[in-house]
Amino acid sequence: MSATSAASSSPASCCTPGPGPGRGDATTVTVDLAPPSPRPSPALRVARQLIDLPGGRFLMGTDDPDGFPADGEGPVREVEVAPFRIAPTAVTNAQFATFVKATGHVTEAERFGFSFVFAGLLSDELAAASRPVAAVPWWRAVPGATWRHPEGPGSSFADRQNHPVVHVSWNDAQAYCAWSGTRLPTEAEWEYAARGGLEQRRYPWGDELTPGGRHMCNIWQGEFPSHNTRDDGHLGTAPVKSYRPNGYALYNVVGNVWEWCADWFTPDEARVMRGGSYLCHDSYCNRYRVAARSSNTPDSSTGNIGFRVAA
Repeated sequence: MSATSAASSSPASCCTPGPGPGRGDATTVTVDLAPPSPRPSPALRVARQLIDLPGGRFLMGTDDPDGFPADGEGPVREVEVAPFRIAPTAVTNAQFATFVKATGHVTEAERFGFSFVFAGLLSDELAAASRPVAAVPWWRAVPGATWRHPEGPGSSFADRQNHPVVHVSWNDAQAYCAWSGTRLPTEAEWEYAARGGLEQRRYPWGDELTPGGRHMCNIWQGEFPSHNTRDDGHLGTAPVKSYRPNGYALYNVVGNVWEWCADWFTPDEARVMRGGSYLCHDSYCNRYRVAARSSNTPDSSTGNIGFRVAA
């Protein structure tokens, strides 16, 4: 499929473009999920890094006036989760590279030949050569954009080993989980963990976005999408342990990259994503609140979607 046909499609959500015609869907995409046996020691180390959480009852969702009722953020309801384990950070480029080296996995972006990149991260030449997505022209369908080349040809993750891997679909995340003996968190588990023990707070650290003037997450500052002041120090992704962890020692659960969850957002169509990304801004995508949610199709990939694992 060409980037031209992809770029003419509408985004699956406000925040991340989805596939164009012919890219595939949840019923047609085939992913190799054959984990080696026994798993190599790097995979075992993934499980050893997980944090044990006791589970229990918590208030999920929000009735925040700044929320998006159409996204299903509310109503607030009591939910119970069993004890589980979850990674303190999103999966990094270095961790994903270890998985690819061990399994030979080819991501869907690599198979399709393109992925979506925010235009502000591209060189002028590449931005001009890549077709914009019609509904959200700051997104470009970039031939050759993959987890290895986050901004397309000529870019590399080599100096971003400890940044979250991006341009990975839900199906790619599932393949990593199968190899590492983990799984994606359910949406309830994700929100329970992201809240860090705080009840009904807007963010993982409280209700104020920048307490004492301190930036607590990697989101857009300035005027979206034309000017990012980078007051938080980042234009694109940030290292996975940037900013202070929440009460459960989880890092960057809001901002930085959207994180895939196990659940369907709509039956047989789209999977849940949580947490928002470095492109979120209160004027456009105020979804870096802990109760906010979005979605995309399981084969979709962009430069602001990653994942963390659970068990």
